[in-house]
Amino acid sequence: MRQLNFPKLQIQTTDAKLGLNIVNAKQTIKQPKATQHIEQPAAIVDIETTRGIMKIDSSQARRDVGLIGPLESTSNFAAEGRKKVMQGIARRVREGNQMMDIAHNQNAVPSIAKQNTFPNKKALGIDFIPSVGSVKLDYEPAKLDINVQTQKPIINAQINKPVYDYTPGKVSGFMIQNPTIEIDFIV
Repeated sequence: MRQLNFPKLQIQTTDAKLGLNIVNAKQTIKQPKATQHIEQPAAIVDIETTRGIMKIDSSQARRDVGLIGPLESTSNFAAEGRKKVMQGIARRVREGNQMMDIAHNQNAVPSIAKQNTFPNKKALGIDFIPSVGSVKLDYEPAKLDINVQTQKPIINAQINKPVYDYTPGKVSGFMIQNPTIEIDFIV
């Protein structure tokens, strides 16, 4: 028997090879700082003071050292004169009564002479001139009122938009190797 020879078909292929040119995209983002203006107004300060008052009354101390006004001096001398007149009248009445009673008291004249000859001795004492506490002080302290009004700061802020720059990328293809097909017919 005979063998039949069928023709054979031989196919040979080479793949295509592609190359790519890639240019990357470029992107830049810049954020400018915000524009800012801050102003702080000064606080309002209101200060009110009332003066302190000191009252010094030295009239009693002046009287103690003999420095008195003419009206008071005249009044004092008149009172002292009245007092001495009354003491003189009382002494004379007492002496007159002693003299009237001379019949019972025979030593009346020497007794009256002795009283008028040797006056009473004054006691030795220390006087503080002017007297302690004679100067009177009265003090009203000063008053101080401070009022402060704070002022809020004035803040102006402007936000700046970002600066955005974009360059798109590119992709381009090229053939490194073209595809081929070879078909052979073999008998």
